Amino acid sequence: MVPHLVTALSGPLLDLEEKILAATPAIERWFRLEWQEHTPPFYCSVDMRNAGYKLAPVDTNLFPGGFNMLATEMLPLSVQAAMAAIDKYCPDARNLLLIPEVTQRHATYWQNVARLMQIFRQTGLHVRLGSLSPDVTEPTPIALPDGNMLVVEPLVRSPNGRRVGLKDFDPCTILLNNDLSAGIPDILQNIHEQSLLPPLHAGWALRRKSNHLNAYDEVCKKFGKLIGVDPWMLNPLHAKCDAVNFRTGEGYDCLAANIDALLSKIKKKYKEYGMREQKPFVIVKPDAGTYGTSILTIKDSSEIKALTQAQRDKMTVIKDGKEVTDFIIQEGVPTFESIEHAVAEPVVYMIDRYVVGGFYRVHGERGVDQNLNAPGSQYVPLAFAQQHAVPDLKAKPGTAAPNRFYVYGVVARLALLAASLEMERTDPNPEVY
Repeated sequence: MVPHLVTALSGPLLDLEEKILAATPAIERWFRLEWQEHTPPFYCSVDMRNAGYKLAPVDTNLFPGGFNMLATEMLPLSVQAAMAAIDKYCPDARNLLLIPEVTQRHATYWQNVARLMQIFRQTGLHVRLGSLSPDVTEPTPIALPDGNMLVVEPLVRSPNGRRVGLKDFDPCTILLNNDLSAGIPDILQNIHEQSLLPPLHAGWALRRKSNHLNAYDEVCKKFGKLIGVDPWMLNPLHAKCDAVNFRTGEGYDCLAANIDALLSKIKKKYKEYGMREQKPFVIVKPDAGTYGTSILTIKDSSEIKALTQAQRDKMTVIKDGKEVTDFIIQEGVPTFESIEHAVAEPVVYMIDRYVVGGFYRVHGERGVDQNLNAPGSQYVPLAFAQQHAVPDLKAKPGTAAPNRFYVYGVVARLALLAASLEMERTDPNPEVY
């Protein structure tokens, strides 16, 4: 199933698709060589925007939820990728401890956890759930809509203080599906005898989007040179402002100046490509954090000073009640993909270096220039009727689902490679690499 694409038969993106397809052997070889030098994140999801004139990642999540949204046809590939990922860290692994989010209360998230457990059980691992919540003091059942049941248990530290597990469960590997927005809990500190995946510095307690965007700039320049395209076709322009307080107005000058500068750069790019009708905009969002909170769509820097008190309050706090003062300004990439007249954006999932599927995030009440990761969004699995990794080189550009999904996968892997560089450069123990 391919959603109706407004820009399907026009625009530079078709040229980009053609160039990527024509360069497939070189692209795959380039990725293989890069993965010899760098270790991909254990798993990752990438939110993308297809604007017709560019295809770019706008968010890279190293603690992805939503595995339950993937097409069931992709489950075998997910299991194979999970096997490859586990083999890197603990080839003789028997037990896997999965640590989910603490604050999630809705059934959809727990269905994601159940799907992850299913994937890793099919790799031959015993999988159990350990909770960081202080309220979980004994095995606690969680009912799923399909009638199945999950059980979360309290984490315990081993007598020597060097391992984490459950009362009667000693795992080789600990997989976090908790992005650590609330900070790094003591029980996860100084674990020396187990693989903790992703590493603690991948969590939002330490991670910053600006580091990822800087790494992605480098990756895009190399890739653009490889296939002969303008890196801007794949990369949103960006800037950063620290010490911004939306309640007091502190830092507004930095925001306004960077917004004006970014809008000017975007206008120059639009002019370069003859896009006179396109109106530039930027997205202001926290340098750390996820879940689509504290995000503004801005078309003129004057809008910053015109925010209502409610909008200001919303911009000061992110997930788990954490106050935020550091922001990034990112080129706005509109989405021209739609499903039944509702705007949509692709989200691609990877385990290790392998694309394992994805879905369209769809929102019937949002515009093409707005954040779709908001209440009311729905999800349509990317139905890979044909193998997404095998493009149809004879198809007319813009008409073949496998080709579009392959291109999605290429751009998502660029973000994955950037995340790998980001993790290396921000690792407090770099000698591991």
